[in-house]
Amino acid sequence: MPIPGYDPQDIIERTLERTAPGTTARLELVASSVPDAVEIVESDTEAPPGALGDPVELNAVDEVEGLVACRIELPYDPSELPPGASPTDVAVAVETDDGYEVLESEADLEETTVTATVTDAPPGSVAVPVTTDDREVPVDDSPRE
Repeated sequence: MPIPGYDPQDIIERTLERTAPGTTARLELVASSVPDAVEIVESDTEAPPGALGDPVELNAVDEVEGLVACRIELPYDPSELPPGASPTDVAVAVETDDGYEVLESEADLEETTVTATVTDAPPGSVAVPVTTDDREVPVDDSPRE
């Protein structure tokens, strides 16, 4: 789904196809100039507590000129939600110098994706789907596949 309110012809999209079906991450931008270096890639950053999927890197977004809108869409694993959490207790979080900042987001329960749209560059370059439920999240030390 393109960024609401913008002509699809004005949207530059970058995708990250992962091996599992239905795990595509998307970065969409409306801007006057989007360099080829702008991309969304897998990140080796450790996921924060409450993560519902693997982090991604938003490369070179700070090089975009005339940014009007930025949309980040991430797949998430609803089975990672804490017991009793609502399936809508999901958001996109972006890593900043002070930790992770949760962006206003919308969950698509059918597609199991979460989307955040901002009108500036995101406050960081690492994004991850997280739960917004404030219950204690069990720690799983097993490696992600």
